[in-house]
Amino acid sequence: MLSNLSCSACGREYAAGADEPWRCECGHPLDFAERPLPDPDRPAPDFSDIDTRDGLWAFEEFLPVRRVASLGEGFTPLVDADDWNAQFKLDCVFPSGSFKDRGATTTLSRAAELGVETVIEDSSGNAGAAVAQYAARAGIDAEIYVPADAKASKLKAIECAGATPVRIEGSRQDVTDACIEAVEAGDGWYASHAWNPAFFAGTMTFALELAAQRDWEVPDAVVTPLGHGTLFLGTYRGFRALYDAGWTDSMPRLLGVQAAGVSPIADELDGERKDEPERNDVADGIQITHPVRRDQILDAIHETDGDAISLDAGATQDALDRLHRTGFYIEPTSAVAVAGLTAYRERGILDEDADVVVPLTGSGLKS
Repeated sequence: MLSNLSCSACGREYAAGADEPWRCECGHPLDFAERPLPDPDRPAPDFSDIDTRDGLWAFEEFLPVRRVASLGEGFTPLVDADDWNAQFKLDCVFPSGSFKDRGATTTLSRAAELGVETVIEDSSGNAGAAVAQYAARAGIDAEIYVPADAKASKLKAIECAGATPVRIEGSRQDVTDACIEAVEAGDGWYASHAWNPAFFAGTMTFALELAAQRDWEVPDAVVTPLGHGTLFLGTYRGFRALYDAGWTDSMPRLLGVQAAGVSPIADELDGERKDEPERNDVADGIQITHPVRRDQILDAIHETDGDAISLDAGATQDALDRLHRTGFYIEPTSAVAVAGLTAYRERGILDEDADVVVPLTGSGLKS
């Protein structure tokens, strides 16, 4: 049975269907009205009892979506990163080369369940490529609104999947505005990685996999890139679901890292800035001026004793170069979280011996 949608801000509920709204009448994002959890009497399974061949869909009892469009995604490697005294989860090895496949498989699966014929998405690159690829898998047409200067490698990925890239001149917000105008005109169903609740149902599997790979031992902290909060919020929701199911007994601190010059969450936590930092264009994938789920991100930070900081291009590039030299071939935006791990330790927010996991979110082959 398809899950209805509801608004946590005003309480309105909407019936599931191909004509369901992409946001609430009050302007806030929607989420699923019901949050599935395993049987409360069932303990967390041994790792050997999880069929990892099902990928992230091995956790279907946590998911409000039925598997339809899948490429075997999930259960990405968790490896020791001795040079950083941390663990890295390699979400850069997904079929489309980024963690956005987590949300694309659930979003396009829901679109297929609803009988959607065309999906529309706006993206600077990774989300668009993932949505295009999974739309192809589902047999659904896709139009991806992208900045006019989007990287050629990401445009090629969109086009090769049979989707139509729509180039928009101007800012990243101009791209979103043009996309929403098309959605409002009835040109397609909004498969947004920022607005669509099905996307977050997918990204929460990051936490489910991570906990299972660690035999249900929760790390002290998880450090992630933070733009729209797609992975940051997904991680929060996944660990919250595990805690509520009784499979884990704690929540990790959630620590976000933003690009200097485009860091609304970090700026709000730090207070009013006296200077305008130089824009971090190395981490171009998280340059989001107005995160759609800002309030939810801040709530997740407060509830986990978390934080958000911003870092400049130099720190991000240094981390990227070091990652490449140690065998982790990732795209530039991915390096901001590793740079953030170092910064959090230098600032005394994280102890040197804290048990920390960092996702590597995108492949260097997409650079």
